[in-house]
Amino acid sequence: MTADQLVYTVFLIVLSGALILDLGFMSRSNKIVTVRTALLQTLFWVALALGFFVFMWIEEGSKTGLEYLSGYLMEWSLSIDNIFVFVLIINAFKVKEKYYGRVLIVGIMMAIIFRVLFITLGVAAVEKFHELLYVFGAFLIYTGFKMFFAHEEKEMDPSHNKVYKFLKRFLPIVPHDGDGRFIIRPNRKPQYTMLFVVVVLLSTIDIVFALDSIPAVMGISQNKLVIYTSNIFAVLGLRSLFFLLKGAVNQFKYLQHGIAVVLVFIGVKMLGEHYVNLWFSNTMQVVLSLLVILLCIGTSIIVSLLSTKKKLKV
Repeated sequence: MTADQLVYTVFLIVLSGALILDLGFMSRSNKIVTVRTALLQTLFWVALALGFFVFMWIEEGSKTGLEYLSGYLMEWSLSIDNIFVFVLIINAFKVKEKYYGRVLIVGIMMAIIFRVLFITLGVAAVEKFHELLYVFGAFLIYTGFKMFFAHEEKEMDPSHNKVYKFLKRFLPIVPHDGDGRFIIRPNRKPQYTMLFVVVVLLSTIDIVFALDSIPAVMGISQNKLVIYTSNIFAVLGLRSLFFLLKGAVNQFKYLQHGIAVVLVFIGVKMLGEHYVNLWFSNTMQVVLSLLVILLCIGTSIIVSLLSTKKKLKV
């Protein structure tokens, strides 16, 4: 068994065990998750991801290990931005708190499936047409500037959502949660509840975010092992991260600015690949990317918290 095969095998075992643990013990039906529980679960997922980093370092070497860590931190930061939109959707459709875990776990399972599909297609496309990296780089720069100057998200109006309109046009949607069910069958005819709509919206939103996150991690590494593992480990922690941050989304108002700077940096790095390879070794590029991610995300979080604290004093 090669080192790559061993890492993939361990990753699949860890992933399967983590999902069984999450579905079987950490996501009890209709149970309201407290901040303390969410914190413990978030620490569990982060510790699991960092433990895999150590394993990657040992089996694949320091360069691959650092690529994985950089990719994971990038994806984890984007996941926090993802949470903000999740909160808007769940609040807009007035989902009861006891059903949060149910819609999130299904939405996250769908997100993992879509991520694997997109990563597979994206990596295959880049392997065949390397020039696509320059397209991805330009897209990241555009996305970064757009994100940096974007206005704060307002409350979402379900009646204006295009996906919701599409679902209402083709499916019999009922205006209630079906007591926690996604599909109800009065008179043996299927009808789809608001929880079903929310799951579809969460999955759709993650597809949109994947269009940013997958090119971003490919700007750090084109190693399929790194791309798959860093993406999926970040997505796995989304549910607990939601419960931890749902009441504090407004306290991280500068986070998107930090993420935007990182996206622009990676985009510029991808466009200037030829010159970057001349000036920096592969290991130096990975370390530089890691430092930029840590500096930008860390600074934006600290500035956000200080700004919020200052407002509270006033």
